[in-house]
Amino acid sequence: MFTGIIQEMGRVREIRQVRGAARLVIESGFRRLAIGESVAVNGACLTVVARGRGRFAVDVSPESLRRTALGGLCSGSPVNLERSLTLEDRLGGHLVQGHVDGVGRLVRVQPEANAWTYTFEAPSPVARYLVQKGSVAVDGVSLTVAGIRGNRFSVALIPHTARHTTLGDRKSGDRVNLEVDVLAKYVEKLLAGARASTRRRARGRR
Repeated sequence: MFTGIIQEMGRVREIRQVRGAARLVIESGFRRLAIGESVAVNGACLTVVARGRGRFAVDVSPESLRRTALGGLCSGSPVNLERSLTLEDRLGGHLVQGHVDGVGRLVRVQPEANAWTYTFEAPSPVARYLVQKGSVAVDGVSLTVAGIRGNRFSVALIPHTARHTTLGDRKSGDRVNLEVDVLAKYVEKLLAGARASTRRRARGRR
């Protein structure tokens, strides 16, 4: 579990293709990483499989390559990094699982006073869960949905977020990992079950 508060920007130093999968070697200042520890890389929860001085390695499965934008990384690409949440940490963003729901696209960036408005386009199965003033993780960054129009949604980026995450360098057309608030998916599942139960009872009374 993560919070969507990026702790560091790392950099991909090596990508090894392994039979449809990949191993990423990432340069990072994280200390005392443990083998088997979870790290969110651009919002995708990955497992540390090797470590060395100033770097660590993670394996990316074929499923993760299909469902995320990680396949577009190359040597030298900056990445957002966050270590998993502990029970003593502050929940500064929102509950993020690191399970990417889909890949979106940056449509435009508009400056506004001391901030920028970023507009993204989300796949329909993802967009259905977005609500105004709700939370969304974009490349692992916890953000608040400022507006929604169809499958497009906008967020406001302050200078700190632009400087300390990869979003500050994103351009129109770039692909990003999206994760919606997991609470929305649980509510939908529970309501679907309640509706099905109501229909069964109604049929039984006939």
